[in-house]
Amino acid sequence: MTIATPIAAWAMLLGMALACAVSPGVRTVTPDWELERRRMVDEQLRRRDITSERVLEAMGRVPRHLFVPESHRADAYIDAPLPIGLAQTISQPYIVAVMTQAIDVRRSDRVLEIGTGSGYQAAILGQLARDVYSIEILPELAERARQTLSSLGYGNIHLRTGNGYLGWPDEAPFDRIIVTAAPDDVPDALVAQLKVGGLMAVPVGTMFQELRILRRTPAGFDLLQRMPVRFVPMVGKPR
Repeated sequence: MTIATPIAAWAMLLGMALACAVSPGVRTVTPDWELERRRMVDEQLRRRDITSERVLEAMGRVPRHLFVPESHRADAYIDAPLPIGLAQTISQPYIVAVMTQAIDVRRSDRVLEIGTGSGYQAAILGQLARDVYSIEILPELAERARQTLSSLGYGNIHLRTGNGYLGWPDEAPFDRIIVTAAPDDVPDALVAQLKVGGLMAVPVGTMFQELRILRRTPAGFDLLQRMPVRFVPMVGKPR
């Protein structure tokens, strides 16, 4: 039996790697997506201010790379927004976790999401809530998200193509509402569709934006928290 020296073994492995890189028809190594998710949770979320174990577990389960176009899939788990087409983005993991943690989703909750986009935020909510109702104004994105979520077996996420400013009155009231595009002010229709005592996360503003966490009250809402953010603008505001 021949025992390779460390240098010889290294050279052999390097040669194999180069062969895989240049030989036609040889499959390249697939990234370890589960490892990438664990790193995302541990390094981007847990080391910061994400303390909800339910949110951390959900972020660790959902395969974010499947919600990212193949051209950007290698970057799926970096802490940055990524383009998903049609001038839209998938939010950075940290912001998804911040918004999800802030509205404290319970297993019995019915959640309204405005701006389905890639479907990733809906998938995170689907891990935590009883039902998620998500609205996307762009039909192409809505259909793409529907296919991705269906392929992953989500039966508690309900999608609709429509104007998020109007909400989903047929299914109101909701325990929680999350908005993933920025209106210039909090839409009255969404406040009206939130249960008294319910929570809403919504980025607000045009040039300068802030994420607002609101609690519905009998008279309107209370502002609980705010932080600077940058989201794509919310379109479709009724005249």
